[in-house]
Amino acid sequence: MKLIDVCLVERGSSPRPIKKYITNDKNGVNWIKIGDTKGIDKYIYSTKQKITEEGAKKSRHVKNGDFILSNSMSFGKPYIMKTDGYIHDGWFVLRLYDFINTEYFFHLLSSPYVNDQFHKLASGSVVKNISGDLVKKVVLPIPPLPEQKRIVKKLDEAFAAIDKAKSNAEKNLKNSKELFENYLQGVFENKGKDWDEKTLSQISQTFGRGKSKHRPRNDKKLYGGSYPFIQTGDIRNCEHYITNYSQTYNEVGLAQSKLWPTGTICITIAANIAETGVLSFDACFPDSVIGIVVNKKLANVDFVEYLLQSFKVNLQALSKGSAQDNINLGTFKDKFFPFPSLTKQKQIVKKLDTLSTEVKKLETNYQQKIENLIELKKSILQKAFNGEL
Repeated sequence: MKLIDVCLVERGSSPRPIKKYITNDKNGVNWIKIGDTKGIDKYIYSTKQKITEEGAKKSRHVKNGDFILSNSMSFGKPYIMKTDGYIHDGWFVLRLYDFINTEYFFHLLSSPYVNDQFHKLASGSVVKNISGDLVKKVVLPIPPLPEQKRIVKKLDEAFAAIDKAKSNAEKNLKNSKELFENYLQGVFENKGKDWDEKTLSQISQTFGRGKSKHRPRNDKKLYGGSYPFIQTGDIRNCEHYITNYSQTYNEVGLAQSKLWPTGTICITIAANIAETGVLSFDACFPDSVIGIVVNKKLANVDFVEYLLQSFKVNLQALSKGSAQDNINLGTFKDKFFPFPSLTKQKQIVKKLDTLSTEVKKLETNYQQKIENLIELKKSILQKAFNGEL
């Protein structure tokens, strides 16, 4: 059967301009947006926004028990309403006929069997979407109602075991991440009596903000050369060492910036506050990043980076700014950090490196297990609707 044969399909509608109809009034009605599905796998119980009754007249009503299906962005993902509300034109509402089991239909729409059809039907170069006429043509395997219920029972039994295993793997993944973070915090919270308190400028050869005079920042004449240009996202996404960069400067770009040496510790001071990483190559970076060139007679580069990792939450708490939180050189002016002897620093780094390597192995194993369980679920769904379950 085709989708149109098993349910009524209607597209949502958006009152425009939508800002005119958004309300905080207690008499407002639920306005269902894609953002309301964040972290949700199946049921929608509430919405973040409401619209006026006037706006509701220009929208599409959905009721408790209706299916809604996104038709753009994360297109094809089904949800079941557990409340009433109104949907914009980024949704379809599907109202099942009596010979379709709700749980069977949800599993079916979530399966590769149907998703593959959605992807083939999707159109659009930038944001893929599916039209109402196309979605109605999706072909569905619809056995008699008793067989639908039998398949649902089998799937529920299999998925209960998979979900339990996935939940355990996710907990273990979270615990492995916390293992390193807790050990790191303990190193600096339980410092020895012989440790000294020093500012970052005291252990640095160079301590200052990056340099990037150009406005606007995306001036094309500065880019496309051989000098790596590091941005806050490159630092946020690194693990201890910065090994990737998204852009490069040419000679013109370098002339209005500064090339920092390999081994420079980078600290983000805007947007992604207090993210850190060590340059594994010479690079430029903007004034939204602080650079520290460590005096190697006084401190170990890796020790200082680990130290800053452990103080990340504290540094973020020191950030200020109404539009965008930030920290700056002044934040560090009178900020003291604990430093043991250089020999002790290297010993601590060796232990942290070893633990970090082992934790990453655990994380990789748990992440792979989670991905395998997700694939197993897809495989079972595929078999179910190919008549193999």
